[in-house]
Amino acid sequence: MILLAIVVCEVAFWVAILGGLAARYVLRRPRLGGVLLILAPVIDAILLCLVAVDLLGGGTASWHHGLAAIYIGISVAYGKRMVAWADAHFQHRFAGGPAPERLTGKPYTIKCWRDVLLTALAVAIAAATLGAIILLVNDAQRTAALWDFFRILGIIFAIDFLWAVSYTIWPKKPARALSPTAL
Repeated sequence: MILLAIVVCEVAFWVAILGGLAARYVLRRPRLGGVLLILAPVIDAILLCLVAVDLLGGGTASWHHGLAAIYIGISVAYGKRMVAWADAHFQHRFAGGPAPERLTGKPYTIKCWRDVLLTALAVAIAAATLGAIILLVNDAQRTAALWDFFRILGIIFAIDFLWAVSYTIWPKKPARALSPTAL
């Protein structure tokens, strides 16, 4: 049931975001777009409630519950950036806005380190969610599956950290424009 709830919430999250942006830029209804965009964090809260109800109702934690915690952490930490990314693309495509900038070099490296901070926040939120579930249920046998997710959170953070280090050492260079005479 929780796996289905995660899938439904993920789909609803993107429907709310894309619907909000479509209302804002395609239908020219910014208020409706704002209301739909506000639904994205509400969907995360609904998923958190579903997980709590399932476990407090006697359910045994599984990898689905751990996945829900990770999803909530990433959604909260990266949600604003995901919406801004989609908004920039919608604005460019439907409202004549500027093309989204492709970062290279030092700006891209700085973005990678900002991602490390966001990933740290996502990991902290997911870990706090897992810890709260474990404390709330207060039954080691029913929450045993959640303990492995702390290691997974460490791996997620380590990968993002190593990615940022790699771009600090070997920055992504801007693509060179071909001159018309070179063709």
